[in-house]
Amino acid sequence: MKIGFIGLGNMGGGMAANLVKAGHSVNAFDLSPEANARARDAGCSIAADAAVAVAGADAVVTMLPAGTHVRSVYAQSVFGMAAKGTLLLDCSTIDVASAKAVAADAETAGLVMVDAPVSGGIAAANAGTLTFMVGGSTEAFARAEVVLAAMGKAIIHAGGAGAGQAAKICNNMLLGASMVATAEAFVLAQKLGLDAQTFFDISSKASGQCWSMTSYCPVPGPVPTAPSNRDYEGGFAAALMLKDLKLAVEAAQSVGASVPMGAQAEALYQMFTGLGGAPKDFSAVIKLLDGSWRG
Repeated sequence: MKIGFIGLGNMGGGMAANLVKAGHSVNAFDLSPEANARARDAGCSIAADAAVAVAGADAVVTMLPAGTHVRSVYAQSVFGMAAKGTLLLDCSTIDVASAKAVAADAETAGLVMVDAPVSGGIAAANAGTLTFMVGGSTEAFARAEVVLAAMGKAIIHAGGAGAGQAAKICNNMLLGASMVATAEAFVLAQKLGLDAQTFFDISSKASGQCWSMTSYCPVPGPVPTAPSNRDYEGGFAAALMLKDLKLAVEAAQSVGASVPMGAQAEALYQMFTGLGGAPKDFSAVIKLLDGSWRG
């Protein structure tokens, strides 16, 4: 299949490379020359611009920073360039309203679209083990599965247009709040005289067990693969967690949902990023809680 790919950042670069590994022909574009160079080394053809990447493609995948970028790229470079019937897959994490609006415009243009945000981080993007939460019609989902299977291990149909984004922001709100609670528990345990490994050994097998503890422990040692063992480098940046928490809180306000834990997590990550923590993995918020963060 000929695939146009727009957005070759930390996530998109690995995703495009896995499409090539699966035998697809990928014509890719990013505003960053360095990102384009990495994609070329991975076997992608590099287009002169986004519109050229879309021309003649059977499917188009986008991985962009925010809803404004998605709306702009689709309006300026995809609609009017993609042939009728082309499959569009937006894997960005954006607001539900933008996802629904772009999907409606795609339908008007005679195109087939899904919103398919991801979970798993950079390592999963590189390994092809992402989880995709997909919004769109049953027919669109069936077509999208073929493309997404080259980049992920779990592909779940969440519902109609925008449902993938809704699932993603709800999931990441839960993740952000649970990481804060996990970090708080480790800080409290330490101040009460408990060894971090001992507390992990107990809580990871007790009712407090959660992904933020057992897979992504915010203290170095208990989970060797966690970013806490790499000075909180790599993984999922605190700035991106803040972005997702803002999306969740804004979505909650739009439908009258009460999300006090989500709002508190947003406020804490806002403080952490404001103090220089934006590029660090989001589990580094523990350093703010224990007073050791120095920016």
